[in-house]
Amino acid sequence: MTLEARARQSLGSSHDAIYRMVDRALAARGIAGGRLVDVGCGSAGLWRVLAPRFAAYCGLDAVRYQGFPIDAQFCQIDLDNVDGAAWPIAQGEADVVTAVETIEHLENPWAFMRALVELARPGGWVVVTTPNQLSVLSLATLMIKSRFSAFQDAHYPAHRTALLEIDLMRAASECGLQSVDVLYSHAGRVPLAPWHYPAALASWFPRALSDNLLIIGRKPTAGAGSGRP
Repeated sequence: MTLEARARQSLGSSHDAIYRMVDRALAARGIAGGRLVDVGCGSAGLWRVLAPRFAAYCGLDAVRYQGFPIDAQFCQIDLDNVDGAAWPIAQGEADVVTAVETIEHLENPWAFMRALVELARPGGWVVVTTPNQLSVLSLATLMIKSRFSAFQDAHYPAHRTALLEIDLMRAASECGLQSVDVLYSHAGRVPLAPWHYPAALASWFPRALSDNLLIIGRKPTAGAGSGRP
C-alpha cells in the first residue's frame, strides 16, 4: 500500500473526545499563544478546537485532506522518514507540537518522538495521543482475538505500532521532556456493544474506560534542571 493510501485510510480525522482531551491538557497548564505545529494534522480537526488558544498554526501530513482550511498553513511530509530528514519548518519554531493519533501509524515511534521534540522551542510543549492499549475494551479484544482493539486486521497497515503508556513515558524521558503527564479521553466503548460508558463513570476509572490516552511534556529551557521551569 502506498504512503498516500495508508494516510487516507485514517480519513484525516479523530474522535471529538480526543481533541477535547488535548484542549483540557493545555487549559490545565495555562498554555496559550504562539504557534501550534500539528504533526499528522489530517483535515485540521484539532485546529478547529484550539484556534482560540493560539496565534498561528501549521499542519503537517503526508497528504492534504479535503476540508483542511484554505487559510491555514500546510506542509507535506513523509512522517515515516523523519529521523535525520529535513523538515519543512525549522527546528525550535513551535510553542506547542501535537501529534494526534499519528504515532501508531509509524514504523519508528522513538525517532518520531525525537523529531517532535526538536520542533519545539526550549520551554515549549509536546503532546502525543494514541489508542489506550490498557482499556477494558482493548484488553478484552486482546484476550479474545489476540490483537489490541485498534490493531485489528481492518486497521492494518494504517495502524502499525501498538504502544503502551509506559512506552510513551520512556520515549518522552529519553528525549529529555520534563513535567511529563499521562491523561485519558474519558470516552470508551463498552466491549461487544455499540454503547459508550458515561463520561462521569469514565472520569472515575480513566485508564480502564478510555479508548485513547495522551502524554504531554515540556522541553527544557537552555540550562534548566529537572522539573518545570
